[in-house]
Amino acid sequence: MTTTQQRPTYQAPQTETRPNPIDRAETALIGLAGRIGLPALRVSLAVTFLWFGALKITNDTPVAEFVANTVNWIPGVEGSWFVPFLGVVEVLLGAALLFGKGLRVVFPLLFAHLTGTFLALFTQPDVTFQGGNPVMLTTEGEFVIKNLILLGAILVLYGLQGRRKA
Repeated sequence: MTTTQQRPTYQAPQTETRPNPIDRAETALIGLAGRIGLPALRVSLAVTFLWFGALKITNDTPVAEFVANTVNWIPGVEGSWFVPFLGVVEVLLGAALLFGKGLRVVFPLLFAHLTGTFLALFTQPDVTFQGGNPVMLTTEGEFVIKNLILLGAILVLYGLQGRRKA
């Protein structure tokens, strides 16, 4: 009988792998962002609409004339009542966002409202673009274009709201 010897197999020493401090910190921050990110986004939108709306109601907004001139082509719409009215709407939408009430209705209304702000690019191109150049925005043009960010935030929140059926 012949015997065969088995060759010993090499096994690497078992070491405990622990994430480094940077990985642990990143994991903790990602977890925190996951927990508070969406509520923080909703509250930041609420504060924005409450603040901007309140300024319109009290006629202290620096964009009153700009807003009024955006809709002055609509028969029967005058800036003297439209700007404060829009302020009331914004405050109501902001309060609903803040308290998380009626969001199924609030998100489409916010989307429609913000989409309407882009009318200024067409009704007041001389005010929103430098020298008529659509690439060169004025301060008012930047004020309008930044609403793309708000629209994106609303789409994110609305999309997630639909899943939760609140």
